Amino acid sequence: MSRIGKLPINIPAGVTVTLKDNVVSVKGPKGELSQAVDPSIIVTIENNEITFAIDEKNDSVEQKQKQAFHGLYRSLVNNMVVGVSEGYKKEMELVGVGYRVSNQGNLIEFALGYTHSIFLQLPNEIKVETKSERNKNPYICLESCDKQLLGLVCAKIRSFRKPEPYKGKGILYVGEQIRRKSGKSAGAK
Repeated sequence: MSRIGKLPINIPAGVTVTLKDNVVSVKGPKGELSQAVDPSIIVTIENNEITFAIDEKNDSVEQKQKQAFHGLYRSLVNNMVVGVSEGYKKEMELVGVGYRVSNQGNLIEFALGYTHSIFLQLPNEIKVETKSERNKNPYICLESCDKQLLGLVCAKIRSFRKPEPYKGKGILYVGEQIRRKSGKSAGAK
């Protein structure tokens, strides 16, 4: 990952980046995020660019781990810069008869064929929008500046009803293709 760590990050207009005690803070129009950086990585902010370098004098971790941290922290800070300037968006759809979704603020209610409804309270950093139109699959749109938190929430929602390979029912990302299997009747012929 060190080849990724060598790439500088351009700071877009309207985004401020500060470094204090190995904590990088990024503030922009969509929100504010911060990330602690390992002391074996040197972070420099100058000329609207953030660069990362390996501290050869620091012997707290071995060389291979330093190289892994180099690319890791560069990617994490880049995700923060993109998140506070543009934001991240994930779209999901519910495929199945009788599957429904609705929201009141950040509380989402799912009806997924179980005997009970499932309620999920989202963090304040995530904005949610749900649509249920006639003859279309129910749709969920999640937006946030924090890519990691957004992926975590989407994985939690997907775990309520994972897509199954026989009928293709479940909670899917928009545009996702499910690898379908033939059932028992296909092998009997």
